Amino acid sequence: MKKIQSIRGMNDLLPSDSSCWQYLESSIFKLLSQYGYREIRFPILESTDLFKRSIGAVTDIVEKEMYSFDDRNGDSLSLRPEGTAGCVRACEEHGLIFNQVQRLWYQGPMFRHERPQKGRLRQFQQIGVEVFGLDGPDIDAELILMISQLWQILGLTDVVTLQLNSLGTTQSRDAYRKALVSYLEEKQDQLDEDSKRRLHTNPMRILDSKNQKIQLLLNKAPDLHGFLDDASLQHFKKLCLSLDALGVSYVVNKRLVRGLDYYGKTVFEWVTNLLGSQGTICAGGRYDGLVEQLGGKSTSAIGLAMGVERLALLLDAAGMLPDSIARQIDAYLIPVGDVGTKALELGQIIRRSCPALRLQNHCGGGSLKNQMKKADKSGAIVAVIVGEDEVAEGNLTVKFLREDRPQMSVSMDELIELLNIKIN
Repeated sequence: MKKIQSIRGMNDLLPSDSSCWQYLESSIFKLLSQYGYREIRFPILESTDLFKRSIGAVTDIVEKEMYSFDDRNGDSLSLRPEGTAGCVRACEEHGLIFNQVQRLWYQGPMFRHERPQKGRLRQFQQIGVEVFGLDGPDIDAELILMISQLWQILGLTDVVTLQLNSLGTTQSRDAYRKALVSYLEEKQDQLDEDSKRRLHTNPMRILDSKNQKIQLLLNKAPDLHGFLDDASLQHFKKLCLSLDALGVSYVVNKRLVRGLDYYGKTVFEWVTNLLGSQGTICAGGRYDGLVEQLGGKSTSAIGLAMGVERLALLLDAAGMLPDSIARQIDAYLIPVGDVGTKALELGQIIRRSCPALRLQNHCGGGSLKNQMKKADKSGAIVAVIVGEDEVAEGNLTVKFLREDRPQMSVSMDELIELLNIKIN
């Protein structure tokens, strides 16, 4: 019988990798809590129209990448390709953003039918942050500052670069779009097939083409910032001044447009050169018109998202995964002789006294030699041996697995003290 395997681009997360994810997620969630952000959860499945109206019907995501199907009632549903639209829908449906400020975060799987490659999967885990009800550049600065702090926590500051731009209002983008199309129409013979396709559907996406010939062609194209309205220019100027004052480094990239139609004014990306072509690790921007576009009242909004898979890859590439995280077990408790139940009891006492300790009790019997092999293979830094003699004497034997130190016979109190020092 043929074995059933995972669907292409939808990978399993194995125990050897889960500790890295847990480290990333806990670091991010703790930081978000410190800034006053609260979690929201919403369904994986949404109406297909939600994404057509928000992302844009002529975007690559909607045209080529969504997992969509008709349910038994004939309604078109889609697995969410991103989180912002669903978050807006949930907030509007439950009255969370009418004349209110909300700072929210969410996490979960997203789905896009793309060509699978390193750092880009068809099911990927995303953490998103959204703010509603604030229109000034100060919240833009806070979001960017917060993520800059995250890179400091993770030790990634030196391997990421912040790119920043302003897209202005819908009216200024429309005027720029016409000028850009007019310029490119005269040079259609120099465009690649992808750019020709986008020229009359989504011409601004040509600005972030990965084709170097197209980028050279764009050097003489109209300047987006020359079409921005005064309010957008002032907003962007104040944001840049705030980031300068806060010591947050950035590069203004006037060709940064992002791939979703709902963005306006501020857009940003953190990129790295350690992950090849999949260099964007966190991105976002303002979407002040989206709530109204989806049937709600006009509401200022800004958000960002980051992919956990790429962050995990970046931690590994930068060599910044802490040893304590890579190690999944700290101590291994070995029973020798007829002391299995006593060893389980002692394990519970140790865990209560050392809450941060990751202790594994050996189960399944075997010789001391075989148990020591398993202890060493587990990655633990110490083995705690409980034998009949130790139980009788009220002592435990500690063998150091990663240090050149002689084994020790210690009391329970001495063991607790030793383990707490090792962990902390």
